[in-house]
Amino acid sequence: MSEQPAVDLTNCDREPIHQLGAIQPVGFLVALSSDWMISRVSANVEQFVGKPIDELLGHHINTLFSPDAVHSLRNRLALLRGSDAIERLFRCALLGDQRVFDIALHMSEGRVIVEAEPSTEQHYGDATGTIRGMIGRLDTAHDMPAFFNEGARQVRALTGFDRVMIYRFAPDGSGEVVAESARSGIGSFLGLHYPPTDIPRQARELYKRSLLRVITDIEAAPVSIVPTLDEHGQPLDLSLSVLRSVSPIHIEYLRNMGVRASMSISIIVEGELWGLVACHHYSPRCPSFERRSVAELFAQMFAMRLEVRERKEIVEYERRARDISDQLLGAVASDETLLNDPDWLLEILTRAIPADGLGVWINGNHAFAGKTPDSAGFAKIVRALNGASAGRAFATDRIARLVPTAVDHAGAAAGMLAIPISRTPRDYIILFRSEMIHAVRWGGDPRKPVEEGPNGSRLTPRESFAEWKQLVEGQSDPFNSSDLRVAETLRATLIEIVLRLSDEASEERRLASERQELLIAELNHRVRNILSLIRGLIRQSKPPEGTSLEEFVAMIDGRIHALARAHNQITDDRWGPAPLQTLIDAEAAMFVVDRRRQVETDGEPILLNPQAYSSIALVMHELVTNSAKYGSLSDGGRVRISWHRNADRDLELGWAESGGPRVGLPTRKGFGTTIIEQSVPYDLGGTARLEFAPDGLTAMFMIPERHLSDPRDAKIRSNPEPREASDIHPVPEDALTGLRLLLVEDSLIIALDAEDILRRLGARAVMTEGNVSDAISAIHTDPPDIAILDINLGNHDSFAIADALAEAEIPFMFATGYGKQMVLPEAHRNRIVLQKPYTMASLARRLPELVTLARGGSKANDGLNRQPA
Repeated sequence: MSEQPAVDLTNCDREPIHQLGAIQPVGFLVALSSDWMISRVSANVEQFVGKPIDELLGHHINTLFSPDAVHSLRNRLALLRGSDAIERLFRCALLGDQRVFDIALHMSEGRVIVEAEPSTEQHYGDATGTIRGMIGRLDTAHDMPAFFNEGARQVRALTGFDRVMIYRFAPDGSGEVVAESARSGIGSFLGLHYPPTDIPRQARELYKRSLLRVITDIEAAPVSIVPTLDEHGQPLDLSLSVLRSVSPIHIEYLRNMGVRASMSISIIVEGELWGLVACHHYSPRCPSFERRSVAELFAQMFAMRLEVRERKEIVEYERRARDISDQLLGAVASDETLLNDPDWLLEILTRAIPADGLGVWINGNHAFAGKTPDSAGFAKIVRALNGASAGRAFATDRIARLVPTAVDHAGAAAGMLAIPISRTPRDYIILFRSEMIHAVRWGGDPRKPVEEGPNGSRLTPRESFAEWKQLVEGQSDPFNSSDLRVAETLRATLIEIVLRLSDEASEERRLASERQELLIAELNHRVRNILSLIRGLIRQSKPPEGTSLEEFVAMIDGRIHALARAHNQITDDRWGPAPLQTLIDAEAAMFVVDRRRQVETDGEPILLNPQAYSSIALVMHELVTNSAKYGSLSDGGRVRISWHRNADRDLELGWAESGGPRVGLPTRKGFGTTIIEQSVPYDLGGTARLEFAPDGLTAMFMIPERHLSDPRDAKIRSNPEPREASDIHPVPEDALTGLRLLLVEDSLIIALDAEDILRRLGARAVMTEGNVSDAISAIHTDPPDIAILDINLGNHDSFAIADALAEAEIPFMFATGYGKQMVLPEAHRNRIVLQKPYTMASLARRLPELVTLARGGSKANDGLNRQPA
């Protein structure tokens, strides 16, 4: 007894469905030799033509068809182009009598194959108009789902099938119903998936050659071809036959579904089988050959429109990717450190290719951003890529196929797209996608049962098509062909950047010392200017008689802090123009409790260049200070600050007080008045005018256009929300009573000033340290209650001290003069950051939080609000 062949998923693929040797009984077939002799016919030919088979085989076609019909057939045959071409002829008087047939004509292995079926539609109408109308309705679809739905609806209206579906193939051969039009009461297949074995490989190949396939009745007996084999012992190849009979396996499949008749029309996009228009009917159905042909033509137009839509999406997607590639090239060309910044790379690359994380591998070093494997897992991936990717972009939706241990990190990184950015040893930028756990809705269990079916030992088509769900794990959303094309574009850009950086490295090193000398000279110039300015402020701020030392210090302190606030604002914008509104809000907030009621501003958004910003900051500080002491702001009055650009585009800035004490001419002219009257004319080349009217001081300043910038390209609000004066409330003098405080500060003068402020606030003791080792030693030997850490300690930072304080659960805050540019380590990202210099006002805003923690309010590691104060 011979051994039975193994039964597996390839059995269906091996079935010769194009050589079944039979046709469906709705028509007949005649095969002609090259000299038009009848060599084969279908066994039912006599029922259609009235002549027995013996009178036809071996005779010329003229003995069967009329001369006019043969002439028409010859003309149609001449129109055939390509090995898979089929010509059609409708309502042809094939036999020379009143009967008319619809005919399909094609070539098969050198033979002319004529298939005919009786015409069932005598007056179909204008097929061209029908197609035009169908396509017009299709073009109104606003998106892809609507486009698919309209396609299914149009085919169902044309053919009358109970159910018409748009079925899309996946790369692995499985398929999904993406649109459906069906009569009511028969359920829905929309969204269901079907495994590759439901439409085997050879069937998919036939769908690419023969675009339309109709099965009129699965219960109809097939009609054999006579003779079954030719002189070489081969059956007739029916690959392009429109009447080809149905394989027993497929009949069994349809019977299990309850389908009696079906029709499939191929959707070919860019030469590949994109999907099918799949039609089901639950009783026998045979639309006319002409309607089927119109449906086939519509499907071709549908495929063309689909290709155009997909191409538009791809073109737009890749255009954005090219823009991002150009942006990447430009950004890194101006700042090569960005290539080592994984967070920046993740942000810019994911604009082109969606991903959840990014890993960078350069010269054996690595960096991560987002969701990624751990260091060991990343190294394994790189080693596997070195042996597999051959220097090109490589993508997979399941890393575990390449690195089996990757299942351990599938939750964070299940799929990847690797972009090599060097040759040997290879460096990589790898985009990761997280695991996408999802349920796939199958049209029945996709695992076909292995059993003895009615057609022998093979995989029997499943009998149940009830919805069956499968949970997919360890797999990401796949990277598509567009993602790979974009990756190759980005790869070329990144390699260009790497090569350019390599070429520029030696030149950059040569220029480094020159740039450093220039920077030192510029820094020296600015520091000297600042020191000279402060020296001038102190020398010129001669106090009136009777002024105490404390009052004099407060006056100097206020003027210096006005400059500091202005300096912070313009350095936040990289020493660029800053908003006038922000300057006014900051100065008013320092002195006015109810700023919204007492200070009114009116003017369009305007930016002042750095020099003008510093000068106007001093002027505005003096105006607000004087008004808070002697003018409208001292007695519940109001100040209106307005500005506009005049006809010469210069800025006119006005100050008007009202509702305060009566004003008289000053008996003496102090330095503050000098600043107000002379800063704008002297420093900016503008004008200043003061009027001491009895009902309130007014002032008008003109600032030349050269000191202004257009705010349209700046990222500012037209009326930014400033800090409230209530946020800068004084701290009671006993706020720190009983507490021991550690102050880490490397500048003696700044440390002494801060110590003085902290002692005035009631601190029991202030331990001052200037370096990391001494500070950590103090924490271990004599732990403080709270601590303030200057971040920059010369050549070191204070993060190691912060770690020691966090471990000891001692509350602390950072202090810095770097402003918002300072980046904290992840472990301390949420800590309070105090903007230097230390002042009573700034400490008042943040010390209460530390005091609460020190006195048992919560743990030191609890979350805090941490914006620079």
